Amino acid sequence: MYCDNATNFVGAERKLRELRVAFLAQKEEILQYAADKGFIFAFISPRAPHFGGLWIAAVNSAKHLLMRAVGNELLTAEETATLLVEVEAVLNSRPLAPLSNDPNDAEALTPAHLLIGCPLRVLSAEKVPVNLSRCLERWQLVCSLKQQFWRAWSKSYLLELQQCNKWVHLQPNVQPVQLVVVHEDNVPPQHWVLGRVTATIPGTDGKIRVADNATRSGEVRRPIHKLAVLPVENKN
Repeated sequence: MYCDNATNFVGAERKLRELRVAFLAQKEEILQYAADKGFIFAFISPRAPHFGGLWIAAVNSAKHLLMRAVGNELLTAEETATLLVEVEAVLNSRPLAPLSNDPNDAEALTPAHLLIGCPLRVLSAEKVPVNLSRCLERWQLVCSLKQQFWRAWSKSYLLELQQCNKWVHLQPNVQPVQLVVVHEDNVPPQHWVLGRVTATIPGTDGKIRVADNATRSGEVRRPIHKLAVLPVENKN
């Protein structure tokens, strides 16, 4: 487990070491399980948060967008906890890479697969007004804040997948059978539109400009700037 040197992480590591000692005094079955499933903490250097730039950037982005969504609203402790859990579910639902190379498999690997072994499922919540002053019910207020966070964060995440570098290096074209995230508007929270590229349409220069994609709701044709290919590979 990689993390920084925050006091709560250091304290958790110390507490887990104490629990490990207690576990070692148990039965042989527990000892074998602990040996097979053991883990260690790997701390980055103190006062060097940039060493964990990948997760620090993700945390800072989520915190910034969450604070913008909440604004000046006053939430109770229960409402705050509920909103944080909803935001956590949004972050853990993001697609990372295809689960398989099967062209008929439109599922993507998400952080939830690594945490609970399966994707997160959620019922579509009622769309509530963006104007928080019209949200008379507190649950509607929490739902509105979640939806505002989803709209801002999902758009930001898709833009990260579609990195537009200066056109001095050749970039690979979108290829049939590739799994892509389709950038659609007004999608409910935690619902990612995934599709398999079925056909590509090149421009006069031979570069792919448009692609047909098979999604759960049917075939859709989108320009490539509305598609994010999974997995993202570093081409630098």
